[in-house]
Amino acid sequence: QVQLVESGGGLVQAGGSLKLSCVASGRSFSIYSMGWFRQAPGKEREFVARITWSGGFTYYANSVEGRFTISSDNAKNTVYLQMNSLKPEDTAEYYCAAQRAARPPVTGRYDDWGQGTQVTVSA
Repeated sequence: QVQLVESGGGLVQAGGSLKLSCVASGRSFSIYSMGWFRQAPGKEREFVARITWSGGFTYYANSVEGRFTISSDNAKNTVYLQMNSLKPEDTAEYYCAAQRAARPPVTGRYDDWGQGTQVTVSA
């Protein structure tokens, strides 16, 4: 099992930036890719971005492409989500998740999940 701990959430004004971090521990050697998801109140959880551990291949949801950047530091077992030009509709609980096998980024199963970090964007 892989343990994931997110940090970096907070309150920011529209147009501002935040950088989320997610540190993996445990069987982190088994990670194939790491993703970020978010869930707003009353809405379903949605995919945000994913990066493969080897090769650093990235994939983004249309709603965030060009504004958000996912990156990783494998030596630190950490994945980041740099969020720029934030909008009120980006307000949500953000979760990181790990895939321990090669699967599709959006519809593929994620094996391990963090507890989440809240991002609130004020108008």
